[in-house]
Amino acid sequence: MQLTFHGAAGTVTGSRTLLSVKKQNLLVDCGLFQGLKKLRQMNWDPPAFPPDRVRNILLTHAHIDHSGFLPRLLNRGFQGRVHCTRATAELLDLLLRDAAKIQEEDAEYANRKGYSKHRPALPLFDSQDAEKTLERVRPLRFGDWLDLKGGLRARWHLQGHILGAANIEVRVAHDGRERTLLFSGDVGRYDVPLHRDPDPRPDCDLLVLESTYGDRRHDQRPVAEQIREPFSRALSRGGVVLIPAFAVGRAQLVTLILRELMDSGQLPEVPIHMDSPMAIDATRIYSKHLQDCNLDEDLEGRSRLFPRKVQFHRTVAESKALNDLPGPRVIISASGMLTGGRVVHHLSVRLPDPKNLILLAGYQAAGTRGRALLEGAKSLKMHGRHVPVRAEFQQIHGLSSHADCDELMRWLRSAPSLPHVILINHGEPAASTALRERITGETGVRCLIPQLGESLDVEELLGA
Repeated sequence: MQLTFHGAAGTVTGSRTLLSVKKQNLLVDCGLFQGLKKLRQMNWDPPAFPPDRVRNILLTHAHIDHSGFLPRLLNRGFQGRVHCTRATAELLDLLLRDAAKIQEEDAEYANRKGYSKHRPALPLFDSQDAEKTLERVRPLRFGDWLDLKGGLRARWHLQGHILGAANIEVRVAHDGRERTLLFSGDVGRYDVPLHRDPDPRPDCDLLVLESTYGDRRHDQRPVAEQIREPFSRALSRGGVVLIPAFAVGRAQLVTLILRELMDSGQLPEVPIHMDSPMAIDATRIYSKHLQDCNLDEDLEGRSRLFPRKVQFHRTVAESKALNDLPGPRVIISASGMLTGGRVVHHLSVRLPDPKNLILLAGYQAAGTRGRALLEGAKSLKMHGRHVPVRAEFQQIHGLSSHADCDELMRWLRSAPSLPHVILINHGEPAASTALRERITGETGVRCLIPQLGESLDVEELLGA
C-alpha cells in the first residue's frame, strides 16, 4: 500500500495524491499547478502514472488546483469515475467549463496579438474535453459510504472552505486488517460568515494534511474594519475599487460584507459590478444550498448575498464597456490571484491610475501577479506588455477560506485521538516546515513532508 505525491508537494497547487493498493489505483484530487511559470508548465507534462490504470478519482472540492487536471487526465486515457459531494459536482460543472473557456479565449487572444512563443498557441484543454470529463462525475451525500471494491471504501465529511468541500476518509482492508487514511483537502475556517465550521475530524491511522497557512495566523480584525478606510479613501477621490476574487466562495463573501457596510451607512452606495459569469452562476448554486448543511443557518436567501445596486455582466462586450466607466464604483472579477480571465483586462486599465484601489482578497501564490504586487513590483506583464503600477493596492486578511495555523491545530485535535502519522502537503516549504515543527512539538506525532513524486509505504509508516 503506497501513497505517491504527484502534486501539492513543496507547493500549494496541483493536488494529486495516488493511493496504490495491490492492483487498485485511487487518485485523491486532480488539480492544476498554478503560480510560477515552471509549475504551470508542468500541467503540459504527461502524468507520471498510467491514467488508464486509475479506476476512481475522489475530489475534496471543486477549486481548479484540486480538479483542473481532470480533462488532461481524460485525454491521456483515464476511463474511470470521479466521485465528489453533490454541491462540488454542481460547482465543478461551472469551474471546468469556465476554465476551458478561459483557456480557449486566452489562446485565441495570444494568436491574434502574436505574443505567444507557440505557433499556434493552444488551450490546455477545451470545452469538449470539459464536457467529456463532467460525464464521468458521480455525486454523493456527506457521510454516505462509497464501495470502491478491492477492499476500499470512502466517505466525505464537511470541511467548510467552500460549498461542498470535504475531507475524505478512506478505509483500506489490507493483509487482514483495516487501515483508515484521511485526506484533509483544504481545511475551512472557524467562526466566519457564509460557510459552516468544519465537522470534527474523523479518527484515522494516517492523515494527509494541508499546510497553506501553516506558518501564519489570520488578522483577527473584522474584515469590514480593514476595508472601510481604504474603500472610503478611493471612492472619495473618484476611484474604481477593483477586487480580484475567486468566483466560488470569495465573491459571495465579499458581496455579503459590502452589503452590510452599505446598509449600515459605513460605505456610500455606489454601483457594484459583478463581472464574472461564473461568480453569478456560483451564487445561484450557493442560494440553492442555503437550507442544507453547507452554509450558515442565518443566511436568509439570495438577497442576503448581494447588496443593492449590484449589476451583473455576462458578455465580453459588457465586460469591455466597464473599462470606459469612471469612478466611484466597485468591480469584482476573477481570478483571485490575477492569473487570468477578465480581471487581467480590468487590471491593465485601472493599474496605471493612482485614483484607483486594487484590493487583494486572499492568498497570493508565488509567481502570480498578485504576489508580485505584494512584493513591490513596479510593473506587471499582461498580454505581452508591461503595465506600470500606480494604483493603490492593499491585501485584506481574514477573507481567506483556508484555516490558519491555529485553526489547523484546532481541527487536528477535534478527533478523539491523534493520527499515528501525518503527511504534510499543500504548502510552500516554510509553511509546511513550520506546521510540522509545531505538530511534533505539541503532540509528539511523527510528521513527514513528502517531496514531489515521492512514494511512501503506508505499512512501513504505520510500523506494521
